[in-house]
Parts: sequence; C-alpha cells; structure tokens
Amino acid sequence: MMKYWSERTKRCTPYIPGEQINDPAIIKLNTNENPYPPSPRVKEAIKQEMENSLHRYPSSTLDSLRQAIAKQENVQKENVFVGNGSDEVLAFAFMAFFSPNKAIRFPAITYSFYPVYANLFQIPFEEIPLKSDFTINQHDFFRSAGGVILPNPNAPTSIYASLERIEAIIKNNPDHVVIIDEAYVDFAPGTAVSLINRYDNLLIVKTLSKSRSLAGLRVGYAIGHKHLIEALTRIKDSFNSYTVDRLAIVGAKAAMEDTSYFAETTAKIIQTRSWVVNEMEKRGFFVLPSATNFIFAHSPDYDAEILYQQLKAKNILIRYFKKPTIDQYVRISIGTDDMMKKFFQQVDEIIG
Repeated sequence: MMKYWSERTKRCTPYIPGEQINDPAIIKLNTNENPYPPSPRVKEAIKQEMENSLHRYPSSTLDSLRQAIAKQENVQKENVFVGNGSDEVLAFAFMAFFSPNKAIRFPAITYSFYPVYANLFQIPFEEIPLKSDFTINQHDFFRSAGGVILPNPNAPTSIYASLERIEAIIKNNPDHVVIIDEAYVDFAPGTAVSLINRYDNLLIVKTLSKSRSLAGLRVGYAIGHKHLIEALTRIKDSFNSYTVDRLAIVGAKAAMEDTSYFAETTAKIIQTRSWVVNEMEKRGFFVLPSATNFIFAHSPDYDAEILYQQLKAKNILIRYFKKPTIDQYVRISIGTDDMMKKFFQQVDEIIG
C-alpha cells in the first residue's frame, strides 16, 4: 500500500545493520560489540533505579550524565550533548548543521549511515575517494560547500588519521561544521576533543556501545562549542524531549565513572587485536593497520564472500560488504581470546 507513503518515505534507502542472531551457539564477530560485559557498577546502578524511579519521567537535560562525561573528557557540561545512541546524535547533527542546498563531504568508503541520513534529510553529498592504501587525503576535504563528516578511526577500514590531518580539515572549513565521528577512538592513539577549545566549528561524536560495553543500552554523546550543543538540543526538543531513559542515564553514568574497568577491558581488546593481526598474517591475509576493536582483511587466495558464508555455516558471524573496492575484504570484530581461537580453528578448516 505504498500509495499512503510520503515522498520522504519513498526516498528512504534504510541502513542495513549487521546480523543479530539470538543463538548462544553463535560467535558474533560482525557488529563490533565489546566481548566483555559492562562495569559491575552499571548493573547495580540500574537495579537501584528500577526499584525507585521508573514511575517518573527521566531528566530532559541529562545533567548528571553530561557532568560525568564532561569530567572524563576534561570539558564543561555545556560542551556535552547526550542522545539515544550515537546514531541519533548523528541524525540530529545532520539536521542541525547541514543544509539541503549545500553539498557535504564524507569518504566514499565509510559508515554507511551517512548517505542514508543525507538522503533522508535531502542533503546533497560528495563521496570522496580514499587513496589506494585506504587513507584519506585531507586536502580533498578542504573548503566543502556544506560541511564535512568523517569517522576517525574510519569504519570499516579501521584506519586512524593523525590529529594533524584532522585539524587541517577543521581549519580549512571555517564557515561550516566538521563532524568527527569517534566511535572507535578509545582503541586508537588519541581523540580530537582538545581541539574544541580552538575551533567553534568542530563537533565530536562518541558512543558508549564499543569501549564501554553498552551497545544494548543505547547512549551516545557529542562534544563541541556550547553554541553547537544548543543547536542539537533545539533539534532534540523539537522531536522528543526524553530520548534517553532513566536506566540508560544511570547505567551510562556508572560506566563513565568506572575508569579502571574501562582501561582494563580496552587494554585487553588492544592486546588481543595485535595477536589476531599476527595470526591472520601468518595465514596469508593482508590486514589494514587497525586502530579499532575490529580488523579489515582480505586473502589473495580465498574469496571474501565465500569465507563469510562458510564461517556463518560454522556458527561464526563476520561482516561482508558487497560493495566496489572492498568486496574482497571482511571485517572481523575482536572478541575474547577464547572466541578468536575458535574463529581461527574454523578458518583453518576452511582455507586448509
């Protein structure tokens, strides 16, 4: 009954997430979830909130969580915006800062939600090709007509761009907002948060889904000049004043405050990543330099789609993108050591 659909609905080409199969026999290495549980403080905070406060609306300003984030990021509360996962924060940012008559720029190989949002909000865009080694040429992002959005590290390539490159892009777009999507930055050399005090056109977006093990709770945030945060808040409050529920607020706050647990689990993933890269290379795979909790790899001797299908048949999920340039690569999330050992057992059976 498409006759009832609006033109906006007809125009949509929805984002396709990684497979979510609720089967304990499945080893999920396809959606970059953290293999470790959240901080024990998260469970206790949620338990207390369930017992005492669910009959009340949550805070619309999220002051307590914003303050906890600000403390960890070494910024002011007024520099922090919180949303229902970083995808919602990104959607609000597209609406708040990008215009329908000015083309924005993002990499041709990147997070596939960007063109979805651009089409949804009728924002023209330019997809900027990466170099042959999958790195960005920062000069290609200078003087954009409408703004820039760039993940750092990039997904699905896993490659990190130096802060010097990021700053050059910000500096050369003085009249437009530059969004740096740092979903995976906690596994990388460093964040660009320190630059917000120097550039009022910089917005950094982060998530608690990866390094904080809260993919199921849906909390993301943005850091930027207070005028950018005000714009995001205007969009949110014109859409839904209560996008983050009480359980998510207290759970996210507890996760942000448990810095020792965060450091411990992040270090484990980085250590396992190094071992996985080494094991993949022993088996003849080419692995791009990773600064994330996943790797992007291909085998010159084995078809990527077949590898994905055969691993799936053995109850191991990885991510395959049937797209030009990367259709011989697979993306593999870093699991626990035990998960990765089982992964290699099956890989060895497949490739001999």
